Amino acid sequence: MLLFAVVTFGVVALLMSIYERKHEARAPFVRVAEVNEVTTDPQPWGLNWPDQYDTYLLTVDSEESEYGGSEALTASKLEEHPWLKRLYAGYAFSIDYREARGHAYMLSDQEVTKRVTERKQGGACLHCHASIIPTYRRLGLEEEGETDVTAETLAADFNWPAVMAGFKKMSTLEYADAHAEIEKTPDGTPKTPGNAHPVSCIDCHDPETMQIRVTRPGFVNGIAALAKSDDPVVHLPSIHRWRQGKRERDYDPNQDASRQEMRTFVCAQCHVEYYCANKETLFFPWGGGLKVEEIEKTYDEHKFPDGSDFYDYKHGETGAPVYKAQHPEFELWSQGIHARSGVSCADCHMPYERKGAMKVSSHNVRSPMLSVNRSCQQCHNVNENELKYRVEGIQERTKALIDRAAAAMTDMLDAIRDAKAAGATEEQLAPVYALQKKGMWRLDFISSENSKGFHASQESARILGESIDYCRQAEAMALKLRAPEAPESTEEVDEVKGITPDDKAPK
Repeated sequence: MLLFAVVTFGVVALLMSIYERKHEARAPFVRVAEVNEVTTDPQPWGLNWPDQYDTYLLTVDSEESEYGGSEALTASKLEEHPWLKRLYAGYAFSIDYREARGHAYMLSDQEVTKRVTERKQGGACLHCHASIIPTYRRLGLEEEGETDVTAETLAADFNWPAVMAGFKKMSTLEYADAHAEIEKTPDGTPKTPGNAHPVSCIDCHDPETMQIRVTRPGFVNGIAALAKSDDPVVHLPSIHRWRQGKRERDYDPNQDASRQEMRTFVCAQCHVEYYCANKETLFFPWGGGLKVEEIEKTYDEHKFPDGSDFYDYKHGETGAPVYKAQHPEFELWSQGIHARSGVSCADCHMPYERKGAMKVSSHNVRSPMLSVNRSCQQCHNVNENELKYRVEGIQERTKALIDRAAAAMTDMLDAIRDAKAAGATEEQLAPVYALQKKGMWRLDFISSENSKGFHASQESARILGESIDYCRQAEAMALKLRAPEAPESTEEVDEVKGITPDDKAPK
């Protein structure tokens, strides 16, 4: 009888636990705080979605490692890799360029970098570093003639036309002025200042439904241009479907993309290559495709609004107009095996965790090497140490190629400087400058991309190989300009006959 009672109690307890877990799964959150289109502070969102918020808070790194930052400013890349100072000579990155930290620091680190405090930087870079959409919307409404834009007005509707208008306005401002605009955007609370936040919940989620969404105008314009291009993008099937349709409107990721694609697109809003100075509106250069040479061709053919040729900066040592790569993670990932296999950014960098009955995507966005079990072993039935070994092998090979490309780049710069000192004219140096731009662009494309080649190892090797080749070509051409022309020889030279297909090989 006692045994029966114990068994009965156990079964009842199990059934109650199952019922509670099912109920928990059916009601994933309780809305205890109202959030809307101006709630850029993540804390109120955390009251409704505490599990996600708890992991978001972990982006405040506690210690520095190869795969993460620290509570203090991270190490200078310029000190670790002195060749970067020569690569970026004439550009703000030559005075301050540090290792990356977690998303929690993405705004504060930008506010204190010497690139901002000692140089005049454009406000367009806040497109990604701040939770900026309400400010775009306010500026857009003001451009339309609204004189008193309140938090209630901004919260009422996302209003894409106003966002786009404000985005264009912000692209013309300098950093300090753009930052001030974020601070004065009303968010419904009396605190001021404090409206400037790094990337937050509102940037990737609809506050009513929590559905993931794209909010960055640069990406919306860029992906629409990509859809119209001839780039196959086989890893983005929704673009293929759009191309096969009537094309009555531009491709819109928020309407056309699958949920799995959106788990990449919300990251690709910012982890990309783009132009972000204030000579014109920020743009993603995808009109010709996502490969390094396709982006280069787009830049080569692009003109600034005043009709002048496009370039990012003029190199401080040679004066050559060159391009600056930002952090083209999406573009390089698009050429790799994971993209072709349908693996999204979130699958690896925001792996699922079990929270009671809930399966929650971690918002502690970081390297998969810090969560190999959840990030990698869900697909790869391989020992954890073996997976790490494979990744490290790819990254070490990439870093070795980067070092070779950097050596070729510095030798090229030395040769160009010597040629200029020897009296080479700008006309003579023009083809050298063209090769310099190609070589440096490819080196920068891979060295500034944050996977150390892992996102597409073969593509990384190809790009770095081209960088070495272009830099060495430029070096050889510059050396010829430095040396005096060789006199014509008057001596007769005996003809040397080689072995032809008709000659018999010696026995």
